[in-house]
Amino acid sequence: MCRHTPPCPKAAAPDREAAQPVARHPEQGWSLLCNNVLHFEDTGELLPDGRIIEPRRPLASPVGTAA
Repeated sequence: MCRHTPPCPKAAAPDREAAQPVARHPEQGWSLLCNNVLHFEDTGELLPDGRIIEPRRPLASPVGTAA
């Protein structure tokens, strides 16, 4: 359980990504948050109950469009 003050958002909360990381593995692309959410660098998440939150990374815009 979270021992921070104020406490981290619960895994079901909309702001769950604001929880403090307790383990970071940037070489593997993920972090474990205090609320037991696995947060991936592509913005996807795996919740403690097994639900998957799809990545929300914005799509790249076209580069070098001719005028």
